[in-house]
Amino acid sequence: QVQLVESGGTLVQSGDSLQLSCIFSGNTADYGTIGWFRQAPGKEREGVSCISIESGATDYKDSVKGRFTVSTDKGTNMVFQQMNNLNPEDTATYYCSPSFDTSCHWYLSPGYYQYLSIWGQGTQVTVSS
Repeated sequence: QVQLVESGGTLVQSGDSLQLSCIFSGNTADYGTIGWFRQAPGKEREGVSCISIESGATDYKDSVKGRFTVSTDKGTNMVFQQMNNLNPEDTATYYCSPSFDTSCHWYLSPGYYQYLSIWGQGTQVTVSS
């Protein structure tokens, strides 16, 4: 059984930076990629970042490229998302979730979250203008 625990979300101002963390524990060996989704009130959950656990290759939603960086620490089974130059459009609940896919090719596709079954409780990020 896999468990995910996200943390690090808080209230920040536009332009601030924040790092989210996700503990990815349990039977994790079969998963090939992991990343972050976010969901704002009234909006569909969307993929934000993805990293291949084996190769370290990454992919990002266009609106966060150059601002967000996803990384993993295999030794501690943790996943991080460094978020810089935050703006109010980044306000959402952020979730990490693993996929059996070995590449990030589909991870950021609209609606992909429906194919993932493991979710944590999420962590709230609020960016004030």
